[in-house]
Amino acid sequence: MKITICGGGSLGHVIAGYIANQAKHEVRVLTRRPEQWNQKLKISLPEGTIIEGVLDIVTDDSQAVIPDSDLILLCVPGFAIRDVLSEIAPHLSQETSVGSVVSSTGFFFEAENILEKTNCPLFGFQRVPFIARVNKYGHSAHLLGYKPSLNLAVERATPHQQKLVQDIMSSIFCVPVTLLKSHYEASLTNSNSLLHPARIYTMWRDWHEGVTYNNCPMFYADWTDDASRLYIEMDKEFQVLLTKLPVPDIHIQDVLSYYESHDAPSLTRKLRSITAFKTIASPMRQIDSEHFIPDFKSRYFTEDFPYGMYYIVKVAHDCNSAIPTIEKVFTWGMSMVKR
Repeated sequence: MKITICGGGSLGHVIAGYIANQAKHEVRVLTRRPEQWNQKLKISLPEGTIIEGVLDIVTDDSQAVIPDSDLILLCVPGFAIRDVLSEIAPHLSQETSVGSVVSSTGFFFEAENILEKTNCPLFGFQRVPFIARVNKYGHSAHLLGYKPSLNLAVERATPHQQKLVQDIMSSIFCVPVTLLKSHYEASLTNSNSLLHPARIYTMWRDWHEGVTYNNCPMFYADWTDDASRLYIEMDKEFQVLLTKLPVPDIHIQDVLSYYESHDAPSLTRKLRSITAFKTIASPMRQIDSEHFIPDFKSRYFTEDFPYGMYYIVKVAHDCNSAIPTIEKVFTWGMSMVKR
């Protein structure tokens, strides 16, 4: 198959290199900075080994890779989804499946609108398949963690097309893939869209101009019970919203079940213990040798509030579902993003 990865971020690096290493598919990368990429991409795995994937094409010209692609996978932040879909839309065929590695930042909502005339199959993951970090841009990246299984939504497709996309994703990511009943199961999530804001709000809800901090805590390794309590409270509102949508309970677990916890302290211990999370620092900017402030340009702000949380709030309003805690955190977050 000819597979085009759109986006040159951490997930774009790791997914392109991982798939290309299998030597079963022709992998292309569509990125704004093709001149900084090597044709050979090195990916380090959690167990310490390094794999190498040879890319077929790296380009910023969508017309050079989109028309004959069998599958297109967006690995871009929420703010870029609309622009990327608009760019590739004129070159798409009806047979090309278009998906997103992150579905909770508006992919299905935007794709249904922008790709309306193309009517190609759409797909998106409920949770990302990998935890990824770039090492050297365009040359190497770290695959820090795997998911043992994946859930996938496929829309605008016949049962045969759904099964085909399911089988392809299972093959290229080497894990079992379960088909979801509705795109809402992938579009709305209690993962990053609530997880990150819970931590950020409890750290910096009282921040105002002039306040600085003398250290930058680790985001997960220093996770607090306060953040866990807020996360659980927001998730309870989220679970009520799901009862008003065509979403089976089994596919979006409440956070305590997902993290095998029973209360806020046990959730805190669980999040602190996840090896792949331990090196992740909080999104802060150092302003001098001793002082830090929140980094409002970080994707923890620019992605999770105006895209991840936004769609939860929008759907909740459409369904008349009460989400007072989520709205409180969302309103605060958006005020910080707009600074």
